[in-house]
Amino acid sequence: MSKAVIDALVERFPDAVYDPYVGVGGDDCAFVKKDRIVDVCRFLKSDPGMLFDMAPYITAVDYLGQEPRFEVVYNLLSLKTNRRARLRVKVPEQDAVVPSVTGLWRGADWFERYCFDMYGIRFTGHPDMRRLLMYDEFVGHPLRKDYPLKGRQPLVQEREVRDIVRGPGPATRD
Repeated sequence: MSKAVIDALVERFPDAVYDPYVGVGGDDCAFVKKDRIVDVCRFLKSDPGMLFDMAPYITAVDYLGQEPRFEVVYNLLSLKTNRRARLRVKVPEQDAVVPSVTGLWRGADWFERYCFDMYGIRFTGHPDMRRLLMYDEFVGHPLRKDYPLKGRQPLVQEREVRDIVRGPGPATRD
């Protein structure tokens, strides 16, 4: 179904989109050069023929021993046309920096922070690039394949957390 999307991307961005293929489950995928990911995503979001209004899942993959070592994977969804597309960006370990797409999809914020926290991939232009799940003093990135299984982390003082966001619900709820 989304083969037309990937074909349009290859035609529109011949210097940035390459190696399109059909993935497991029928998802159409393509690789995108990392310096052009924002341009490609902007086209997918704003072009009247595309209308990809969500980035419901962005993650990273560690291919330890290969070069480039990392990939950032963008799974995109168009609710209006019910189409999906998957974009993959190769990221070398020495330059683990990718432009942020939070300016296009606000929901990308959490996923980019996750990729930074777990893999050490930074996103330039991200409004709040800091750890998401691990504490500030945590050393390393736990989903990297070379992260030591029995590694020790620095002990930190227990601290009070004042402004926990509990989400919708009655104010008297525990």
